[in-house]
Amino acid sequence: MLVKVFGSAVFGVDATTVTVEVNVDKGVGYHLVGLPDNAIKESSYRIAAALKNNGYNLPVKKITINMAPADLRKEGSAYDLTIAIGILAATGQIKSEEVGKYIIMGELSLDGGMQPIKGALSIAIKAKEEGYKGFFLPKENVKEAAIVAGLDVYGVENVLEVIDFFEGKGTIEPTVINTREEFYKTLDYPEFDFAEVRGQESIKRCMEIAAAGGHNLILIGPPGAGKTMLAKRLPSILPPMTLKEALETTKIHSVAGKVKDTGLMNQRPFRSPHHNASSAALVGGGSYPQPGEISLAHNGVLFLDELPEFKREVLEVMRQPLEDREVTISRAKFTITYPSSFMLVASMNPSPGGYFNDPDAPVSSSPAEMQRYLSKISGPLLDRIDIHIEVTPVPFEKLSDTRNGESSVEIRKRVTKAREIQSARFESFEHIHYNAQMSSKQIREHCALDETSLQLLKTAMERLNLSARAYDRILKVSRTIADLEGAEKVGANHISEAIQYRSLDRDGWLG
Repeated sequence: MLVKVFGSAVFGVDATTVTVEVNVDKGVGYHLVGLPDNAIKESSYRIAAALKNNGYNLPVKKITINMAPADLRKEGSAYDLTIAIGILAATGQIKSEEVGKYIIMGELSLDGGMQPIKGALSIAIKAKEEGYKGFFLPKENVKEAAIVAGLDVYGVENVLEVIDFFEGKGTIEPTVINTREEFYKTLDYPEFDFAEVRGQESIKRCMEIAAAGGHNLILIGPPGAGKTMLAKRLPSILPPMTLKEALETTKIHSVAGKVKDTGLMNQRPFRSPHHNASSAALVGGGSYPQPGEISLAHNGVLFLDELPEFKREVLEVMRQPLEDREVTISRAKFTITYPSSFMLVASMNPSPGGYFNDPDAPVSSSPAEMQRYLSKISGPLLDRIDIHIEVTPVPFEKLSDTRNGESSVEIRKRVTKAREIQSARFESFEHIHYNAQMSSKQIREHCALDETSLQLLKTAMERLNLSARAYDRILKVSRTIADLEGAEKVGANHISEAIQYRSLDRDGWLG
């Protein structure tokens, strides 16, 4: 008897339906075809034990299983449940009329229990698109899949629950989630708050500007000055994610297997990879490509602590994703693209010893060593960072002050208002949403300067020996400062503040 059941394969952030054809005939043997990997080939042992321990048998007959399309490589153990139900239906142990109307996915334990799978949200979206009646999957993944409205999503803990459902012996209630209610439930950021930060008013202002315009940012300062502490609080002042952004972000984390019981992600991700991370870990890839840190930081913040300690070739692979806001991974037989629109926040010491320009610390690095240290970061990468700011240690008087500073919630209100201005400005552009994404043409259009501002910028570039690449960056940042003030045009005061945020462009910054 031939039976068709349906599973799904995830490539990039999208799913493709896989038809699992099970044919049972006279003879003896178990044949699995259709480009399965080792995890799928081993499934027969898990399936046999799981069925035996729940009162069913793997028949002693010739079982042929084809996973179509046969030229598409299938990977992982998530097809165990699909194949098990297909075998039971093909051998008449369960009724086969309904099994073809559902997507069935899950890894089996030897006792018939279910292990979580990856990419449940992408699979659910595809199942709804193709008109399937429902989706069976492990209970741990049910919240992320139930985000998709109009599809019956059944979370199961044991293979017996699925068998009983098709036999009509038991009922499983589909999981229903009110996506909007879930999304708006916890939009605050209780863990880190700018109210706890003592002093550092200029840095807070700088981070507010970076958040308002989506600008990449680098913090330069000695150890203990508060660079990491400030960076961790940046997500708390970013505008809340839209429902569309939340779905995009959840989809990527689902593919990476990082969404379990949380359902829809409603807070912007903050990723902080260690400096020994490889290119594949940062950008994504591997023999079976997975999203890297820059994609997991999509719609959020990627924080690179101690930037010069990262391998230069690892940092260089970020240049194209920073520009294009997506990363394409190519293999001989396929190409996949992951979104990677994130804010880059980096921190670094000004010298190998960490205390360059600190009058109270001994000079432990020569100018040549400092130059070599800074040269680990290439010019093209720095070119993609709009704001450079020096972080100085906080004096004792401010550290011991018991008064709270301005809270993240208050700062976020101003940031959100500035972002709304930018959204209205760029509403006719599909891929531009905030000032950091402006092209040269849009900079000329939206950052037109009067004579006074133009003269100020010219003087600053000549006196401070600012590089040519700093010109566009200063204009973008000044446009954001103007938006925070609600000003229609960029003025001289906005230009003068933006000029302060280009420390690494100054000739002779090393003294």
